Amino acid sequence: MHFEGFLVGLSAFLIIGLFHPVVIKCEYYFTDRIWPAFLAAGCVFLGISLFSDGVVSSVFGVLGFTCLWSIGELKEQRARVEKGWFPANPNRASQARKSKASRLPSADRIQDEI
Repeated sequence: MHFEGFLVGLSAFLIIGLFHPVVIKCEYYFTDRIWPAFLAAGCVFLGISLFSDGVVSSVFGVLGFTCLWSIGELKEQRARVEKGWFPANPNRASQARKSKASRLPSADRIQDEI
């Protein structure tokens, strides 16, 4: 039996599953300005995958492209926070103002109530 495909699939599943909370936490603590770290890590992992063999190469390739994909997810996570779907970091004044402003009643809703 050949287990290489199974191992690559399992690794991809675990890596992608791991990166969901990593992106959320990184946006919460560092904002989406941490994207260069994801870019650097992605390039390093892809470089390692070029010089590796077999399953290890595939796993590093998945890890590298997951880091690159996470750059876009950081931007989308910021939008989710602005919509109120995820909590904003209260220690960041700019997000706290945006978050508080989004919870204030809009002029349209006030007008409808009158």
